[in-house]
Amino acid sequence: MPHGRVYFFGEAFLHMKEVGDILQKAQRFEFLTIEEGLFLHEKAALTELMFTADEMRKQLVPHGKVTWQIDRNVNTTNVCVANCKFCNFYRIPGHADAYITDMATYRKKIRETIKYGGDQLLLQGGHHPQLGLDFYTGTFRAIKSEFPDIRLHALGPPEVAHISKLEKMSHHDVLVALRASGLDSLPGAGAEILTDRVRRLVSKGKCGAQEWLDIMHEAHKLHITTSATMMFGHVETLEERFEHLIKIREVQSRKPADAKGFLAFIPWTFQDVDTLLARIRGVHNLTTAEEYIRMMALCRIMLPNIINMQASWLTVGKKTAQLCLHGGANDFGSIMIEENVVSAAGAGHRFTYKSIQDAIREAGFEPQLRSQQYEWREIPELIEEQVIDY
Repeated sequence: MPHGRVYFFGEAFLHMKEVGDILQKAQRFEFLTIEEGLFLHEKAALTELMFTADEMRKQLVPHGKVTWQIDRNVNTTNVCVANCKFCNFYRIPGHADAYITDMATYRKKIRETIKYGGDQLLLQGGHHPQLGLDFYTGTFRAIKSEFPDIRLHALGPPEVAHISKLEKMSHHDVLVALRASGLDSLPGAGAEILTDRVRRLVSKGKCGAQEWLDIMHEAHKLHITTSATMMFGHVETLEERFEHLIKIREVQSRKPADAKGFLAFIPWTFQDVDTLLARIRGVHNLTTAEEYIRMMALCRIMLPNIINMQASWLTVGKKTAQLCLHGGANDFGSIMIEENVVSAAGAGHRFTYKSIQDAIREAGFEPQLRSQQYEWREIPELIEEQVIDY
């Protein structure tokens, strides 16, 4: 046998051994380095990654059910000065289509949400240059006064940073005021990729990576539960993806022992339809189903201190999300009675409360309705099925 061929097999064996050693380290719930994560991404078979992530999922979520939620994404305003290059939703101040949602609209949408079995609003909007803390605290109080049982999963670090700058207040004081007025939890919005090189290219008008992380840490110290996200498949490098994961993991490791911190992590893919990134820079989402499943498994492996991993069916579709349930994910997110931001860039997938459960069962799991705090809910007896308007 030629010497070169012997060397090839020797190198392949060495890679297999190294992959096995790193995966065993992961199954012991030890923190992997960026280099180890990159090595797994490049050298490990997808089946190996899925198996390891699934074993970790079984330990962290031993009930074995796949959780899901009913909520509605309602936007406070579409006016924004952040000028993100992947967003088709926002309008500049003074635009003919600009709006600020009024209480009559909230009232109508919340009643519909309750009718469809929902218990929560994911309440977000743009960086409006004239809407400060009083606007948000007043809005939250008005909603809670009429609908005290509706949970507000509201704003996100970039919006908290924006309010802090407008008011010249600390993150701590803004979060305290928001919580006192009705904020229940903080979504992981605006994370994109947590490196400033990427953020300068895709979301220059938002807070920097460190400020995003600092706000989340402050929320955890106040026992405000949060989630975290990663939008990938655009201008980031593989190394920057793993840098993002490690920064999230470090913030979680610094939370108070009795705080929940990041309850969930949601990786989702850049949606490119008609975005400035696609039209001007020629950046397109080329993420395949296999690549998404690989990253989902690696998110579970790299984030052993976050319990829940959510598959983004909104951006990757039902079949890919179903496969993720066998590769580390344990949550299917919300049916999203309404969603306007990601959909505006091409994410067209939809579920009803019946079809999301069917999808989970098709994947071989038992569906379980949950709240934002991952407490189990019974499906309301008088629930109506939403009619999806495509």
